[in-house]
Amino acid sequence: MTGYTMLRNGGVGNGGQPWMLRWSSRIRLTWLSFTLFIILVFFPLIAHYYLTTIDDADDAGKRIFGPRTGNELCEVKHVQDLCRIRESVSEELLQLEAKRQELNSEIAKLNLKIEACKKSIENAKQDLLQLKNVISQTEHSYKELMAQNQPKLSLPIRLLPDKDDANFPLPKSNRNCRLHNCFDYSRCPLTSGFPVYVYNSDHYPFGNSLDPLIKQAFEATVRTNVYVTENANIACVYIVLVGELQEPIMPKPTELEQQLHSLPYWRTDGHNHLIINLSRKSETQNFIYNISTGRAMIAQSTFYDGQYRPGFDIVVSPLVHAMSEPNFLEIPPQVPVKRKYLFSFQGEKIESLRSSLQEVRSFEEEIEGNAPADYDDRIITTLKAVQDSKLDFVLVEFTCKNQPKASLPTEWALCGERDDRLELLKLSTFALIITPGDTHLVISAGCAMRLFEALEVGAIPVILGEQVQLPYNDVIRWNEAALIIPKPRITEVHFLLRSISDNDLLAMRRQGRFLWETYFSTSDNVFSTVLAIIRTRIQIPAAPIREETAVEIPHRSGKAAGTDPNMADNGDLDLGPVETEPPYASPKYLRNFTLTAMDVYRNWNSAPGPFHLFPYTPFDPVLPSEAKFLGSGTGFRPIGGGAGGSGKEFQAALGGNVPREQFTVVMLTYEREEVLMNSLERLNGLPYLNKVVVVWNSPKLPSEDLLWPDIGVPIMVVRTEKNSLNNRFLPWDEIETEAILSIDDDAHLRHDEIMFGFRVWREARDRIVGFPGRYHAWDIPHQSWLYNSNYSCELSMVLTGAAFFHKYYAYLYSYVMPQAIRDMVDEYINCEDIAMNFLVSHITRKPPIKVTSRWTFRCPGCPQALSHDDSHFHERHKCINFFVKVYGYMPLLYTQFRVDSVLFKTRLPHDKTKCFKFI
Repeated sequence: MTGYTMLRNGGVGNGGQPWMLRWSSRIRLTWLSFTLFIILVFFPLIAHYYLTTIDDADDAGKRIFGPRTGNELCEVKHVQDLCRIRESVSEELLQLEAKRQELNSEIAKLNLKIEACKKSIENAKQDLLQLKNVISQTEHSYKELMAQNQPKLSLPIRLLPDKDDANFPLPKSNRNCRLHNCFDYSRCPLTSGFPVYVYNSDHYPFGNSLDPLIKQAFEATVRTNVYVTENANIACVYIVLVGELQEPIMPKPTELEQQLHSLPYWRTDGHNHLIINLSRKSETQNFIYNISTGRAMIAQSTFYDGQYRPGFDIVVSPLVHAMSEPNFLEIPPQVPVKRKYLFSFQGEKIESLRSSLQEVRSFEEEIEGNAPADYDDRIITTLKAVQDSKLDFVLVEFTCKNQPKASLPTEWALCGERDDRLELLKLSTFALIITPGDTHLVISAGCAMRLFEALEVGAIPVILGEQVQLPYNDVIRWNEAALIIPKPRITEVHFLLRSISDNDLLAMRRQGRFLWETYFSTSDNVFSTVLAIIRTRIQIPAAPIREETAVEIPHRSGKAAGTDPNMADNGDLDLGPVETEPPYASPKYLRNFTLTAMDVYRNWNSAPGPFHLFPYTPFDPVLPSEAKFLGSGTGFRPIGGGAGGSGKEFQAALGGNVPREQFTVVMLTYEREEVLMNSLERLNGLPYLNKVVVVWNSPKLPSEDLLWPDIGVPIMVVRTEKNSLNNRFLPWDEIETEAILSIDDDAHLRHDEIMFGFRVWREARDRIVGFPGRYHAWDIPHQSWLYNSNYSCELSMVLTGAAFFHKYYAYLYSYVMPQAIRDMVDEYINCEDIAMNFLVSHITRKPPIKVTSRWTFRCPGCPQALSHDDSHFHERHKCINFFVKVYGYMPLLYTQFRVDSVLFKTRLPHDKTKCFKFI
């Protein structure tokens, strides 16, 4: 550099400046070019070398471009954030990897378990197949064993008779006819259903002579009878109506006989035929007496002893109410027991008037063998002496004020008009009926008419003459409703009548009223009774009583019902199993074929209606054939017994004689959907519940979008023909259990209360068992009955808004109970619960049973009920008094008995006793 400086300075100063300038410029360019060449060639080579050898350095400190430490790289802020993100991601990746390995391990274990389960399933299938084979072999062995020790059983087959009849051996005389020699049983198999063919009287000449009212009433009855068939080829019995005939156009006996013998199915001797001669008047003549009827049975009101064939012919009651129903308001009440006259009699017999004026012989003369030729003379004298003694008020008249009715010889003719006679009988405790003096006349239309009128108004019949054959006497126990006294005891009649207690009088009057309503009052009852007698004689079971067909309203079950803790707060109390299996119906009754020959008198004398139903039949060990209910059976079936036990065992099992039993809830509702849904939800989980039948009493159908709760049992919504409270007690065919829990749609009951009521009802199946009690009271100032809902220790009714009762009473309420009661329920839209209490007390003569101390069913937030109306109680007062008029007496009975659950819900150890306490 020194030289260069010198050259530069010297050149400038010494005059060599241009050359030096050129030379220095050339050197400068060369230097620049060389320097640029060195940079462009050698620097990339050196960089390439170090970059290729960066990983080959052993010493980290000698690396030129090697990785730096974390602290050196993270000195910048954003670089530090990136480092933290990298570290977090790394940790998550490590965790995921650990989880993946853990899941793989669990999957492997589950695969092993699956394989083990598959092997277990295969082994179970093999075991099940072996068990099925064992069961099949056991069943086959059991069938073989039973076949060896018992006869073969099969379902009955409906048998129908052939068109051609076998010839019968003729009896020596038609008067010797009995069922065994004059009735063809081959036409009436047990499973035939008792078909009856009725001749159309319009097709025969004698039909023009029939009384129009009797003819019309008979035809109306035939059209509605369940046994009548139009197919004569399968008929068991053929019926022909021949009377009552009108005298002006009455055919001659020979003409009538020819017309009967020319009937298309008479078959030469008239076997299996029934000739009915109904009488509407007391003077009906016995024109069949002179007609040859062959093997045909006769049903009429007048018989001579030579004509009447016991066990074959039928004595029927007169048909007074031919085309009209009895007016219950005109029938006097059965109480007071004693009436104005102790007894009464009105009649006239021309043959006895002259002899009655003669001096009566003494008792000593009679016992010496000089008995009077006609007991009527002694009867007249004795009864007049009783009347003159004035010990009791009696009324006897042996001469009619007006012209007496026509009568048979030696028969006491009726006096006056029917209304006049009824007015006298309404004032009489007893009604004397003197049989005809001719002992060959076993029954006459006049006597039958007197008996009919006495029973109608509640005068106890006193029949003088033990030879009399009263209507339906072979199936009715008349000594429970009438006094039958031999004529020689006429001197003891007054003493006997005075000695009868009031309780016995009321019982006889009540039984007489029942017999009149059931077998005498209407043409339907008379015809049904005649058919029932024949059917019972030949041992054919009755047709099942009809049930109401339930027309279901489609609905959707869209929500699972919860359980109201207030309704099902049972703690550790086991109320019973919630049924998870299909509903279990009560066993149907299957003994009808044997009972046609058993307990005949009991079934006929105590039946509460035209279907001949015995009041206690659902609760006795037997049930009559007339009450062949579908889904109904005996109350005490010997199918098992209680297992005893206490504590938990007692809670979990119903026990008793019917250890397996359920009940059906019947709930009446009217356009209260929200209240109804809440009530249905409260039934969720209720033990022993078979199904719920909701009686939709409104003409307006439920909302289409309404979702019904799923409570674990079927809910049947039934549509009714009209809005009627009587629909609550219809015997719906959907009710398959004997026990019915009738409950209002706004009633609040806990599950333990319902189960307690069910257990109590099972111990008293013939009673109404419920919660709210009421009673009736006598209003002295107004001389009438009152309905009282005040709290009381004494009660006579249990409201059916929450009560258990037997389905048997649903049939009686709907088909047997007088229609006038149901009409009043519809008129007031009230009192159906009172009507049911009247019915059950009338049938059983027992009061209802109240359980728990509950008296009301308060439903918070529910719409106002009908019972809150001021007129509600006034209507119920009227209902009670009207029902008393219909029944003729007050059937309700007071009781201070109440069943409370003392230990049923008490929290005790399971090894301690838990039971009911009845107080």
